[in-house]
Amino acid sequence: MEQTSESLGSLIRKGNKSSGSAAIGNTCIAVVKAAAFALTGSGSMFATMMHSIADAVNQMFVFTGSVLAEKRPTRRFPDGFGRVINLFCMVAVIVVTIMAYETMLEGFHLLKHPAEESGGYWINVIVLLLSIGADGFVWVKAMNEVLHESRIEAKGFRKFTASLKNVKRAAPPTRLVFYEDLVATSGGALAMLAVLVTAFTSFKLLDGVSSILIAFMMIGVAFRVGYDNMVGLIGVAAPPEIEDRVARIIFDDPQVTDIYQMRILQEGRYYHVEGLIELKKGMTLADADDIKFKVRDKLLADPHISDVTLGILEDNGIRNWEPKTDG
Repeated sequence: MEQTSESLGSLIRKGNKSSGSAAIGNTCIAVVKAAAFALTGSGSMFATMMHSIADAVNQMFVFTGSVLAEKRPTRRFPDGFGRVINLFCMVAVIVVTIMAYETMLEGFHLLKHPAEESGGYWINVIVLLLSIGADGFVWVKAMNEVLHESRIEAKGFRKFTASLKNVKRAAPPTRLVFYEDLVATSGGALAMLAVLVTAFTSFKLLDGVSSILIAFMMIGVAFRVGYDNMVGLIGVAAPPEIEDRVARIIFDDPQVTDIYQMRILQEGRYYHVEGLIELKKGMTLADADDIKFKVRDKLLADPHISDVTLGILEDNGIRNWEPKTDG
């Protein structure tokens, strides 16, 4: 029993940190927003509250999936559990879609029946400021996680552009947190605008309009994350940058002359490498096997590569491998 608990603790520690911290943060934010909505009846606050609830539920699902995805392969499941995270992300997509539907209904209701003016708008302002700060903080952490998983270095404002450009190379949980908190931060700013405009002007329809816009942003997140994880469930090739990185590790051995063929499959945040490498002519089978195992061990030293299957051939004198990127 002790061994089982230690194993579970080890899996939890390996779980996606971005989704775990975001789940806790969004749960707290959702509770505060619910109290603010109960006091003021603001439609914009209702929309952001629904978004925070969706985020909290999603990210708890995703964190659970990321923990299970860390389980080692078994005899029954020899390829491991990497794609489990894609299944959990698909459940999260369903939750977002339902919450977006409810938010949109509330928005249309507010367009027909605008909420009565409330003197407690300042409550919404304070809550939204706290929410924007918390969501922005989680978003920045997700940016850093995207850059870390993509092995990209960036500072200052370049973090935003670099993470947006490389978010597809991050693990599914990190991608979901990145997209959701991007929408949460921008949706909070939109809700803040609606609260201030409806409090100080007679244009009360903006409350309903902002709710509908936030609902559309939630649908956008559901579509993006759903598509990415559908592709992940089918099985997707690793990005060209990953192929070139693996090739550099293989060519680092002076006995390797070429890569005859190579396939790298991405599952969750891990990669499965299969390939045929060409070695210098005149080697004995025992020496060639030693080289193969040495190259395999170098590849497995990369924390993002879960398994490697290599075959060996004698150099045929024809160059087969070409870099996939200019770098």
